[in-house]
Parts: sequence; structure tokens; C-alpha cells
Amino acid sequence: MTKIDFNLEEAYESCRKETAYWAKTFYLGTMLLPPQKRKAIWAIYVWCRRTDELMDSVEAQSLTSKELAERLDNWENKTKAIFNGQVTDELDAVMADTLEKFPQEIKPYLDMIEGQRMDLTCNRYNTFQDLELYCYRVAGTVGLMTQGVIGIDSAYLSKKDKKGPDTSEAAIALGIANQLTNILRDVGEDRSRKRIYLPLEDLKKFNYSEDDLMAGRINDEWKNLMAFQLKRAREWFSKSEQGIRWLSVDARLPIWTSLRLYRGILDSIEQNDYDVFNNRAYVGNIKKAINIPISYFISVGNERFKLGYLFKK
Repeated sequence: MTKIDFNLEEAYESCRKETAYWAKTFYLGTMLLPPQKRKAIWAIYVWCRRTDELMDSVEAQSLTSKELAERLDNWENKTKAIFNGQVTDELDAVMADTLEKFPQEIKPYLDMIEGQRMDLTCNRYNTFQDLELYCYRVAGTVGLMTQGVIGIDSAYLSKKDKKGPDTSEAAIALGIANQLTNILRDVGEDRSRKRIYLPLEDLKKFNYSEDDLMAGRINDEWKNLMAFQLKRAREWFSKSEQGIRWLSVDARLPIWTSLRLYRGILDSIEQNDYDVFNNRAYVGNIKKAINIPISYFISVGNERFKLGYLFKK
């Protein structure tokens, strides 16, 4: 590996600050992780944010499609270099350190970049199946990136090959659930970029047009459409829950907390009467505080599941 000449503690601290500023709900969950794991998650978060900024930053709005494509190509080459141990800046340094401590495959990272390429050519999705691929690439991949950091409870590991249950599907499901939540929260923001992520087949189903969405019309059709979308997002959160029981003991509380807090954004959208054009849905501090002990008791329930599992073995 190329020698790292950067101050890793300062670099990780920069990642912590950026995560705390841009992802308050997510950051709260990371603070419940052990120090080494939380730092790795911060590094991955900032890498993902940098990837997203290639397409969605203020600077990116003034670039041509060709220039944006070149940015993504350069970022892909830079990412491959990190996996080969080549470090050129602080983010490279913390990513290289994270990969050394928590080895993982490069594919989810390249898939995420491919998701950004989708934004170059697609600003509408006809079906949910089309949208699901996009959600996997830009967010489901995050579950795959972080599952190696989170780890599996040693009680479930095979003594022979040290392998445990495969949590990949649940990790992907949580990422997709989070992205669907982002899409519903950010409908108003996305329309300013001329993007509609809600499947067009769903708009048609509820008799709500693209023109209605661009005008920010809130009517019964819109509310019915959004209620349908919220139900779908909650189903994806439910799909992810079964995988949490297998995770390492020190990660279950943070993951449950993050899941419940992010799912709470959906409740906030309902409380705002589905007005995502004029109000940004978020989870308030009181609800955040209440969710931590609730998540703790759910985690305790996971321990009871483990005892039953071990008894059966």
C-alpha cells in the first residue's frame, strides 16, 4: 500500500463534522457505534457524498453532460486507485485506512458511480422496477459498503468457515428504503432540477400529471399518490428489519435507531399533510430522544432471538 502521509485523526474528524452537518439523523445513529466503526462509516458517508456532489452540487449545474461524464470517469479511476492503495488526499487516506481495517469489494462503489451516470441520461422513471435499479445503485450499495464494518454477531458464525448469515439483501433493502424516503421528502427540490423520481405509471394510476407535480398542486390525487408511495417505502424498511438480528451486538442499537429515525421522516410527511413542496419533513429532537430507548428494547429482543437460536443448535 502507498504510504499514507496524512494525519488520519484530523481527516476522520473532518469526516465526522461533515456527516454531522449534512446528515443529522444518520449521524446520531453512528454515534452509538464503537469509535473505530463509527469513523469508518463517516469516511464511507463522505465518499458517497462526494460521489453525489459530482452531479448535484451547485458547480455541477453549470457543466455540460460531457463534462459531468468526464467527472464521473475521473472519480471512478480515483476510486480504483484507492482500492489499489494509492492515496492523494485526506479522503483517500481515511478510505484506504477503512478498507485496510474492514476489507470489502469495489463493486458497490462502482455501482454507485453508475447510478450517478443514470442521472446524466434519465430524469424520469416509467416503472418502479426502473426506479428500483436506480435506488439500488445510489443507496442500496451503501448497505453493502457498510455491512462489512457493522459485522455479524460471532454467535452466528460457523466454527468451520467463520461465515454467518448473508445480510446483503437486508442491507440493500435498508438502502433502498432510505432512498425512497429521500425521494419522497425531496420531490419539491428535485422538480427544480426538472427531475421526477416518482414512477410515471404511479402518477397515471392516481390521475396526477407531471404538470401538476411541477406546479406543486396538492389535491386528493396527490395525497392518494403519496400515501401509496409511503406504504411502499415502509415495506422496504420492513424487508430490512429481519437482517438486523444477525448483526454484531455493538451495531444493533445504532442500526435500529437509524432505521426508526429515518422511517420517522415518512411520518413527518404525513403530519405535513403530504406537502413536500413547501415543507421539508424531518424528525424533531424530542422524537429522536424517544426513539433511542425504544430501539434499545428492540435490540434486547434480538438478544432473546439469539438465545432461542443457540438453544435450537
